[in-house]
Amino acid sequence: MNIKTIIGIGIVALLVFFSVGKYNSLVEQQQNVNQSWAQVENQYQRRSDLIPNLVNTVKGAADFEQQTLTNVIEARSKASSIQVSAEDLNNPQKLQQFQAAQKQLSGALSRLLVTVERYPELKANQNFRDLQVQLEGTENRIATERQRFNESVQQYNTSVQRFPNNIFAGIFGFDQKAYFEAEEGASEVPEVNF
Repeated sequence: MNIKTIIGIGIVALLVFFSVGKYNSLVEQQQNVNQSWAQVENQYQRRSDLIPNLVNTVKGAADFEQQTLTNVIEARSKASSIQVSAEDLNNPQKLQQFQAAQKQLSGALSRLLVTVERYPELKANQNFRDLQVQLEGTENRIATERQRFNESVQQYNTSVQRFPNNIFAGIFGFDQKAYFEAEEGASEVPEVNF
């Protein structure tokens, strides 16, 4: 075996090891994005599971606008029906559809909580207060998991776009992921009228 053959085999071996390292790094980051998405879904599921209990508690403790409860139930049903899998994270439209359903549910819950403010006997109900605290905690957890998801997407997308990773990402089919984005008008302060 001559020196040129040995050098050629060495270069090919280095390229193979380098390629494997880059591929494994992209896989690891993609899995981090998928895991972050699973946490977002986990928190949405927690909220979805709490809503029937909240609605039943409210029904039992107060007699008020039936439409408010109906809106919450319908919004929960719609939000639960739209599923986004890890494969859908490359599709910004699918993620926006999911976000819109979750926003509708958040709005219905906000209206429910505002309506409840009109009923002091309901606020005094310990079960309702416990569920309200859990629901508020869940909304905070959702916001935290969305932030963590966006951070992992940012790290992944940066890696996919950097040279020479962009070459390997293109070869192996690693596409950019979509972010959670603020809804239009999210910076406006909601008006609450009694």
